[in-house]
Amino acid sequence: MSYLEYPRRLKDIIENLSREDSYQSVCHRHYPDQPMPSSRILGEIVDLLREIIFPGYFGDSPTRPGSINYYLGVNVEQLYDLLRQQIYAGLCFDCHHADREDLLNRKDRAAGITLEFIEKLPVIRHLLATDVEAAYLGDPAAQSNAEVIFCYPAIRAITNYRIAHELLQLNVPLIPRIISEMAHSETGIDIHPRARIGHHFTIDHGTGVVIGATSIIGNHVKIYQGVTLGAKSFPMDEDGNPIKGIDRHPIVEDNVIIYAQATILGRITVGANSIIGGNVWLTSSVPENSKILQEKFRHSGFLGGDGI
Repeated sequence: MSYLEYPRRLKDIIENLSREDSYQSVCHRHYPDQPMPSSRILGEIVDLLREIIFPGYFGDSPTRPGSINYYLGVNVEQLYDLLRQQIYAGLCFDCHHADREDLLNRKDRAAGITLEFIEKLPVIRHLLATDVEAAYLGDPAAQSNAEVIFCYPAIRAITNYRIAHELLQLNVPLIPRIISEMAHSETGIDIHPRARIGHHFTIDHGTGVVIGATSIIGNHVKIYQGVTLGAKSFPMDEDGNPIKGIDRHPIVEDNVIIYAQATILGRITVGANSIIGGNVWLTSSVPENSKILQEKFRHSGFLGGDGI
């Protein structure tokens, strides 16, 4: 192909990409006064929140008693400005043809939500402190809380979850899911922000864990890599579309341990103080103090042989 053919070929490609029937199902129309959420800025917000929640571990903020108040104040003010803009972008995402008054109302709402979220930071920090403690006490390989905070993917994923969950509780659209999917991409741990998880929660190793949107997890629960808390089926409406908003994921009560690769499906209950063994497939409720293990495969030997 000669050099002179490139402009014509590119022109044809652009015309094809510009056809409405090509882009209409994957295009989001928005206007200059309706900002879009930014994954890059949300990443900065999560980093800033880690610095606020775990002082001295992330960022460069000193933690001496005489200066921590100042540096936390700087970080919280920066958080307010960045998060308010992203919440506003989330509130505007589906507002088509909004007038100026509506946009101003959404800006005011974004400011109020941001302040409400920041007021919840002490609670989020307390919950994450219990998660760190659970990870440290539950893993003989852990040498310190510092190692858990710095190194464990579960703490990174649970941090994103607890941030996203509080934003979702405040009816922020889209932004919580972006934050939770950041951790999913980074750690392989998929926790939907709508799930409800109690204190002292830990995930050992973590890769491949899936926690569905309507899951409820109690206190002092430990799960291992590859565990799925999922839906058994997706009920359809009369038009064949999935019915949204129904409770379809498990309830896991207090002090439960779920070992690697266990799959727990449907709106069932795992009773308190139970142990679910590795590779178990569970679709019905179990009472408190249960121990559910794989059935052991026994045989006397290979056909035609003497056995081993």
